[in-house]
Amino acid sequence: MYIILVYDIDQRRVGKMLKLCRQYLHWIQNSVFEGELTEVKLKELLHHAKSIMDLSYDSIIIFTSRQEKWLDKTVIGLEKNNLDNML
Repeated sequence: MYIILVYDIDQRRVGKMLKLCRQYLHWIQNSVFEGELTEVKLKELLHHAKSIMDLSYDSIIIFTSRQEKWLDKTVIGLEKNNLDNML
């Protein structure tokens, strides 16, 4: 499935969350990641994320789609991490 993950994490934990998310997804811009994940990998990511988070303060929002082709994406302004050039 295709995932867009957005997080709002306290500054003290944001570095750990950034490092974790980069292991599973492509960084798009500040606190935003996207990419293909299996259901098992998503559960694994969320398990690790919950160990970093303070669930009474921090949050993660996940948007899912069957495939990237079902998602229309429009960027206005500078695209911070263009994935079109990846090999």
